[in-house]
Amino acid sequence: MDNSMKDQIRQKADRIESILSSFLPEETGYQKPVISAMNYTMNAGGKRLRPMLMEETYLMFGGTDRDMIEPFMAAIEMIHTYSLIHDDLPALDNDDYRRGRKTAHIVYGEAMAILAGDGLLNYAFETASKAFRGDSRDSVIGRAFQVLAAKPGIYGMIGGQTADVADEDKDITLDELMFIHKNKTSALIECSMMIGAILAGADQESIRTMEEIAEKIGLAFQIRDDILDITGSQEELGKPVGSDEKNNKNTYVSIKGLDRATEDVLRYTREAIDLFDTLPCKNAYLRRLLLYLSGRDN
Repeated sequence: MDNSMKDQIRQKADRIESILSSFLPEETGYQKPVISAMNYTMNAGGKRLRPMLMEETYLMFGGTDRDMIEPFMAAIEMIHTYSLIHDDLPALDNDDYRRGRKTAHIVYGEAMAILAGDGLLNYAFETASKAFRGDSRDSVIGRAFQVLAAKPGIYGMIGGQTADVADEDKDITLDELMFIHKNKTSALIECSMMIGAILAGADQESIRTMEEIAEKIGLAFQIRDDILDITGSQEELGKPVGSDEKNNKNTYVSIKGLDRATEDVLRYTREAIDLFDTLPCKNAYLRRLLLYLSGRDN
């Protein structure tokens, strides 16, 4: 990736950071410990790719209302961050570092980290509800709210995480692994891009196309993550390398091998971009961002 793209991502992430900060709860009252743990992890940085994908999709389909999209941008990052807090817990991946800093359970203790994840998930919906106006736009916002509720749930991200945990120390089929990847990783990317399209007023065919694009990019993203867990560095991953092997995780590389995994990253990326190019509306930055997601180039 060239420096101009790096600069664009950094600039957009910085602006999204200010949006997220405006929605974070104030650290006061008897509940201050859990709010501090929530905000600590939310403020850990990152490229803010999910809210960025949501916003760029919204703009591509002609969306202009900041008061409509921004609560959902904050909400999707809260949901993503809660999932990271829980993933890092000793009962799951047992990781001490995330995004270059100590994880919530190391800093605040395991019990408060669990509550911080719970708090962020609930607060995400409280935040997204701020988009409702009591006017004709509420029906569109309601459709987006349904996607926000469904994609991270038992038939989406949590379902994928469940299968991932249940299948530890077991030999699984490729179909089972694809279920895990499609739900654990792709679901939140699908959620982001679908909500952007819905809130901008895209038609049903375009929304379904965005869902399919996001699924393929999510698969490429996760397979690339599996590869980097073996070949990459902690700086690239934002967490310790070798975590999958340490936790006896089934990965695309362990089932199909490194060479085939690398080929399939390219295949899923190509399929996603080919679909993207069929859309009548265009967003050159979003197209490059999708390529960045699947390539994970720094």
